Amino acid sequence: MQSNANGTMKLPALLDQAAAGELLAQLRRALDADQALRLDASEVEIMTLPAMQLILAALKTSDKFAIVNSSVAFTAAFNDAGFELKQEQSSEVPASGVDQDHSPQSEAEPKQSLDQTSANGLTISKRILTIDDSKTMRDMLLLTLTDAGFKVLQAVDGQDGLDVLKREQVDVIITDINMPKMNGYEVIKHLRANPDHQKTPILVLTTESDQENKIRARDAGANGWIVKPFDPERLADVINQVSP
Repeated sequence: MQSNANGTMKLPALLDQAAAGELLAQLRRALDADQALRLDASEVEIMTLPAMQLILAALKTSDKFAIVNSSVAFTAAFNDAGFELKQEQSSEVPASGVDQDHSPQSEAEPKQSLDQTSANGLTISKRILTIDDSKTMRDMLLLTLTDAGFKVLQAVDGQDGLDVLKREQVDVIITDINMPKMNGYEVIKHLRANPDHQKTPILVLTTESDQENKIRARDAGANGWIVKPFDPERLADVINQVSP
């Protein structure tokens, strides 16, 4: 995927994980160059969750990113996930991105501070560990949380997450559930059995949404459950709620 001279990039008919990775690279280049980028979604027929989440995070990250000419399938995918897609109205007016329906937290309330302040007045960024076997999802979280002012550490699976925590201190842990070597429930149980992490806030971020799994995570010791695709602003709010 390449953008033209007008800063418009046409998205492919199939937005799968491979396309999401390529899109992420293009978005990063645009961010680094402080350039506007319009995503033409007129030909999109199928979109996977990682691609949807990446687009959602990008639109929340910068007002220089906008959606134009979205196809019926593209708009329907966001609507089915509970998000209302807003498109660019004209070449002079940037799109406001994607907003979650019925989300008063992002409409009227001022953003909470994303930093902690030490006794000597120095600002210290919260450290977040993300545990997910999907590289695309890890990159989405990195993009979203870094932009929100957090310091992000990454782990590729449950065991890797435990290994990272042996040498690093973090303020919040965000873990997927379905992972190789050690799933999210096992990660939570191991951490709660460790005196160093009995009170560390743990959030579950997963595609699973049934009540039984939520109860299982809560019983294991999780502080919260967020279903993918997540709203970037809401995720930052939840992090601040569990780690004031």
